[in-house]
Amino acid sequence: MAYGTVQADVMGTSVAGSNLGAGNASIMKNRIINGAMVIDQRNAGASVTPTDSQYLVDRWNARLNQSGKYTAQQNAGSVTPPAGFVNYLGMTSTSAYSVGASDYFFVNQIIEGYNIADLAYGTASAKTVTISAYVYSSLTGTFGGVLFNPAASKSYPFTFTISSTNTWTQISVTIPGDTAGATNTTNNSGFQLRFGLGVGSSGSASAGSWQSGNYFSATGAVSVVGTNGATFYFTGVQLEVGSSATGYEYRQYGQELALCQRYYYKVTANSTSNSHGMGVGVVQSSSGAGYCITSLPVNMRAIPTISQSGCRLYNGNTAASITSISSNRSSPMMMSYDVSTGSSSFSAGQCGQIIDNGNLTDYVDASAEL
Repeated sequence: MAYGTVQADVMGTSVAGSNLGAGNASIMKNRIINGAMVIDQRNAGASVTPTDSQYLVDRWNARLNQSGKYTAQQNAGSVTPPAGFVNYLGMTSTSAYSVGASDYFFVNQIIEGYNIADLAYGTASAKTVTISAYVYSSLTGTFGGVLFNPAASKSYPFTFTISSTNTWTQISVTIPGDTAGATNTTNNSGFQLRFGLGVGSSGSASAGSWQSGNYFSATGAVSVVGTNGATFYFTGVQLEVGSSATGYEYRQYGQELALCQRYYYKVTANSTSNSHGMGVGVVQSSSGAGYCITSLPVNMRAIPTISQSGCRLYNGNTAASITSISSNRSSPMMMSYDVSTGSSSFSAGQCGQIIDNGNLTDYVDASAEL
């Protein structure tokens, strides 16, 4: 393939007529959230060995059917990002795993239906979209990915080539609008963008067309988990309307964080005090049950699921470790939850507060992920 050429089924090694990161962006053209891997609420830059559906950085999760085959981390390996970027998401294989026919390993972003409703899939006006990114790997060859439309159970597998090891490469792929497969246009899953790390024959399909079925990568793609110590890094991911890639759309940090918090919000401890408030409410019984409320910074996608780690219920005199927490009368704008401690050092009707235990790993979080 000639340098700079963009094909529908093969990602080019450059973006025709543009430089990713050049800043020639219109407002909110990028349907990907956290494409520059800036926000990492859950892991704060720490390395994880993911389980299925675990988030690696905000909005990007791991899908896999065999655990322990790779690690993932924001800025893994501490390489220099491409010009104009500070962060990337990196995966490192931990063994030479032979991928079976039904095995799958891929990194996935689920795009909310509201954010792609204007693409008019399933109609004669279905719009062409272009995906672009920077990629970097210790391996060379043909890599694979998929744009999946869950509403129609249709997949568009694609491939891209990395010709030089340990070198940032600009890639793009143009995907024609699907006139036959409608998408979700509400707060459910609209599209899913996937980058394969090793997918067996059952989850792979030929690149270059919309196909019925739920696929995870393109046939013949490189298996990152198949080589011990192999790496695959990526950043600057953009999905936009049109038949060519334009410069990456940078958003202010606060904007990107708010977009991520629609799906996940984490209240963490601080470094100076163990009385960092995580909600205010009332103690409901002498057995240490309480009811607390915490406002949310943005309107979440749906009523969130609430969890905590290392926190305590505090009545101004006594603090007892929380043994259970559950959502009760929550809304997309407010975390409202019941907690239990099992402690007898409380009286019904006392004011209560959720506090951390003085550890930076303590948190209360709310999840409305797709």
